[in-house]
Amino acid sequence: MPTMPSVMEHEAEHPAFSPHVDVARVPQLAPASPASAGKPLRTAAEVQTLLTQGKNTEVKMLLRTNAWPADHPVRRELWSALCLQHHNSKSDMADGFYWDMVTQVFGSTELPDRPISLPPFVEPGHCHSYHLTQKGSSIADRVVSVLGYACPDIVYSPSIYPICALLLHYLSEEECYHCITSLVSSKKKQFITQTKSLHEVTWKTVMQICKKHVKAAAVHLQRQCPSSRVERIYMDWIWWVLQGLPFTHLVRVMDCFFHEGIKVLYRVAMAILVLFHKHTSSTSTAGGAEWSADIQKNGIDAALTKFLKEITIPPNKVLKAAFGIRGLSSSYISRVFIRTEMILQSKTVIRSGPMVRSRSNENLPNSQSQNNIQMVSHTLTIRELLALWSWLPVRITMYQPILLYTTEEHGCSLTTFYVRVEQHEPTLLMIKTINNEIFGAYCSSKWGERNLKDDRGNRQAYFGTGETFLFSLYPERAKYPWVGMEGENTLGHAAELFMAADSKMITIGGGEGQAIWMDENIRYGKTDRCQTFNNPPLCKTGDFEIRVLEVYGFAAEQM
Repeated sequence: MPTMPSVMEHEAEHPAFSPHVDVARVPQLAPASPASAGKPLRTAAEVQTLLTQGKNTEVKMLLRTNAWPADHPVRRELWSALCLQHHNSKSDMADGFYWDMVTQVFGSTELPDRPISLPPFVEPGHCHSYHLTQKGSSIADRVVSVLGYACPDIVYSPSIYPICALLLHYLSEEECYHCITSLVSSKKKQFITQTKSLHEVTWKTVMQICKKHVKAAAVHLQRQCPSSRVERIYMDWIWWVLQGLPFTHLVRVMDCFFHEGIKVLYRVAMAILVLFHKHTSSTSTAGGAEWSADIQKNGIDAALTKFLKEITIPPNKVLKAAFGIRGLSSSYISRVFIRTEMILQSKTVIRSGPMVRSRSNENLPNSQSQNNIQMVSHTLTIRELLALWSWLPVRITMYQPILLYTTEEHGCSLTTFYVRVEQHEPTLLMIKTINNEIFGAYCSSKWGERNLKDDRGNRQAYFGTGETFLFSLYPERAKYPWVGMEGENTLGHAAELFMAADSKMITIGGGEGQAIWMDENIRYGKTDRCQTFNNPPLCKTGDFEIRVLEVYGFAAEQM
C-alpha cells in the first residue's frame, strides 16, 4: 500500500493539534495553577494502563477531574485509546483497511477537487467543522462518506459529522475513522443513535429526566414559551452541547463522552439547563432583568443560544454541575430510554401485521437480561430486542430472555441444538447471514415434539400452534403472523405447517415453499414464501449462508 501523506499527520508543528486545524482560531484557556489544580494532570499512558487493567471506574473519575486545556497534547493518544476500547470487530482495524476503502470509494487516496457527497444520514445544517481548515473539512467529509459505504445500516445520525470533526482536531484521518467506527459499533454502551426513531427517543428521554431531576429549570423553560415550542427546544438538546458550548468546554465533555457514552451528553444538557435557569431567572439583578427582557423579545431558545455563546462558567464547573445531578444512574437512564422507545413503538403500525398493542411498562426485559444479551449476542441489540418484545404474546413478556444456544459457542450441529433447546417452550430463533440479514421465528412449541407420534403410531411431520410467527429485523423490520390470525375461514392443511424437524433439517412454515429451512450442519438454508405465514422470502437471494444462529428461551425472573 502506498504511503499516505496524512499518515504522517502527527509530525505537525503544534504539539496538540493535527495539521488540519487553524490553530489561530482555537480559543484557549490558561492552564490551571498548581494550587487550584491540586494534582498534576495525568498522562495518556496512565489512562491506557488503567484501561488495560479494566479499572473503568478509576478511568471515569480521572477523566472527569483532569482539566486538560484544549491545547494539551494528551488527546492525540487519549481519545484514540478511549474510543478503541469499545470496538467489537478487528477486521476493519487492520493496517491499510481505511485507505483501501478510500480507494474503493473514490478511486484514489488523493483528496478530490470537487465537493464530496455526504451520506443521507447527515444533517446538512449540522455539519460543524469547528476549527478545521478547508482541507480538514474535506477530510471530515471523506471520513463520513467512507463510513456511509462501510455501514449502510446507518439511517439517520446527525451527530456523526461533528463528532468526526472534533476527532480530526487531534487525530489523523485514519485514526479518526477507526474511532468513529468503534463508537458506532459499540454494543455495551450507546454513543451515537443511528435511526430517526432513536433520535426522537433521545430528546424525549432528555425531556423526561429534566422534568424529574432538574424540575425548576424545566419549569422555567416551560413558562417562557407554549408547550408545543418546548418540545421543539428539547429536540435540539444535543446541539446545546455540540454546537452551543465553546470549543474549550466541548473538548472536556468529549474526554468523558468517549469513555462513558451518551449519558454524559444527557447530563451536560441538563447542567446547561440548570445554569441557564440560574443566570436568567433572577429579576433582582441587572443581569437577570436583561435576560428576562431578552427572552421576552427574542424567545427562550435564542436566549439559550446566546447564554452558551457568552458563557463565563469554566469547563470544570460545567462538568461538576453535570455529574452532581443525583439519581441519574446508567440503569435509570436506560430504563427511561427503553420505556420511551416502547411507547413510540406502541403507536407504530407494523408492516404486514396488526398495530402493535400498548404494553405495560413493567413487562420489559430487566436490565440484567439486557446486559447479558448485549454481551453475548451477535444478532440482537437492545433495539432489536425491544422490537421483538412488542410482538410477543403478552404473557411471555412477563418472563426474561435467556440464551440457550449459539453457534458461536456451542458449534454447528443439530444434535447439540436439540440437546440444548428441545425441552424449552417457546423459543426465539435468530439467524444472521453472511450478508448481515437478520430474521427468524417465534416458535410456540417444544422442538422435542418432533418425536411425538399420532394415534396410528406414525411420527408427526409438523407441529406447533398459531402463535408461531416469522420476523425480519434487517434490512427491513416486519412481523409475519400466522394467516389464521386474519380470520380466514377456509384455511387448508398448508396453513398449519408451523414447525418440522428431524436429524437432517429444521423447517418453519410450509405450503408452496418453506419460510425457513436449515441443513443439519446449520450452515446453509433457504427461505421462500409459504402459505402458513404468507411471507415474502426473508432474505433477498432466497438461499443463504448462516453466520450465526442464536436461540432464546424464557425464564421467570430470579428474585
